[in-house]
Amino acid sequence: MTDAQRNRNRAFMWTGLGAALMVAIFLSPFASRNPDGLDRVSQDHQFDKKAAENTPAKNLPFHSVFEEYSVRNVPANVATPLAGLVGTLVTFGLAYGIGKLVVRRPGSPPDDPA
Repeated sequence: MTDAQRNRNRAFMWTGLGAALMVAIFLSPFASRNPDGLDRVSQDHQFDKKAAENTPAKNLPFHSVFEEYSVRNVPANVATPLAGLVGTLVTFGLAYGIGKLVVRRPGSPPDDPA
């Protein structure tokens, strides 16, 4: 891969991240307050009240920070965009890290199944 291609790929990556952050921060406050698809189906079929009170997700370390699609103890007009920002950056970081681990570097020897 030439330097020009590498620079073009980096520009594409940063432009995509910037666009995703813009959507997460500036458009998330306009999201519908109505329940999403799974919540709506559970309400329509009346099994939403059967949900477990102590779900495994509540035992995760970040549960004390996030609640639904927002951040706890933060004003409502800031909580949802902040959650979108953090979620987008975490998702990008995971995808970038996995990509760095999986993609083979130029000049590295191929795997020999011997």
